[in-house]
Amino acid sequence: MRLVFAGTPDAALPSLRALLDSPRHEVAAVVTRPDAQSGRGRKVHPSPVAQLAEESGIEVLRPAKAGDPDFLDRLRAIGPDCCPVVAYGALLPQAALDIPPHGWINLHFSVLPAWRGAAPVQHAVLHGDDVTGASTFRIVKELDAGPVFGVLTEPIRDDDTSGTLLARLGEAGAGLLLATLDGVEDGALEARPQPADGVSLAPKIEVDDARVDWAAPAMRVDRLVRACTPAPGAWTEFRGQRVKIGPVRLAPDADKLAPGEIAATRKTVLVGTASHPVELGEVQPQGKRQMTAAEWGRGVRFADGETLV
Repeated sequence: MRLVFAGTPDAALPSLRALLDSPRHEVAAVVTRPDAQSGRGRKVHPSPVAQLAEESGIEVLRPAKAGDPDFLDRLRAIGPDCCPVVAYGALLPQAALDIPPHGWINLHFSVLPAWRGAAPVQHAVLHGDDVTGASTFRIVKELDAGPVFGVLTEPIRDDDTSGTLLARLGEAGAGLLLATLDGVEDGALEARPQPADGVSLAPKIEVDDARVDWAAPAMRVDRLVRACTPAPGAWTEFRGQRVKIGPVRLAPDADKLAPGEIAATRKTVLVGTASHPVELGEVQPQGKRQMTAAEWGRGVRFADGETLV
């Protein structure tokens, strides 16, 4: 089939590579979010999908909105049979959905109807799910509610962050997306409506949501930090300044500490929660580089009874 691929971040790259390598499909163009600022210097960079497409000599479309008339005209001129989507990051109007005969087929990183929305992997980690997965479905106007073509499952490990889990799902999901497009082209695959029960929503996790509540149980703190790693990054405050927190280790055998209370040695930094302490791993103080918690502790010299808030 003639395809226009829509995607933006690193998680979309395995799928784009699989389609570029497929002898059955032609990627005529990609659609991605406009170039954006990133990195410490806040320089403007193309998205990972745009970079790969440009390296492969493929046309890149960067509409500010997917309903822009110039974009819709160009999409009609390209004439895709189908538009596969992986983490594009913008809403698609009906005028765009109507252009390809086989519609827009999305690879979504959950087992639908669970975790519809922008952050399915983060919410699966945050809520302590044992298993998640990926689904391919035809995009309709309602959020992530279209009929499903195929599903795969993936166990969530105790030490998974959103980043590590998404990386595995991105690789596995690429095969699912390719198999879905092959089946659609052959006419051998029929999408089935999602069940009415089991719907849950996964809205974007904002920076304010990523603040650690040390009055929560240790398990809750652990899940929040892992869910927010690498983005938006869990954080707390120390001496009035923000400190980013990497994944923690549960320390149930450590001496009891009050929520947020710090106990440090030259090798470890423990912080109290509502249940038992956790050991900090990597931290990044405001305006400084990322470092180990022990290195940070040696530099700041905690006073007795100091807390993170």
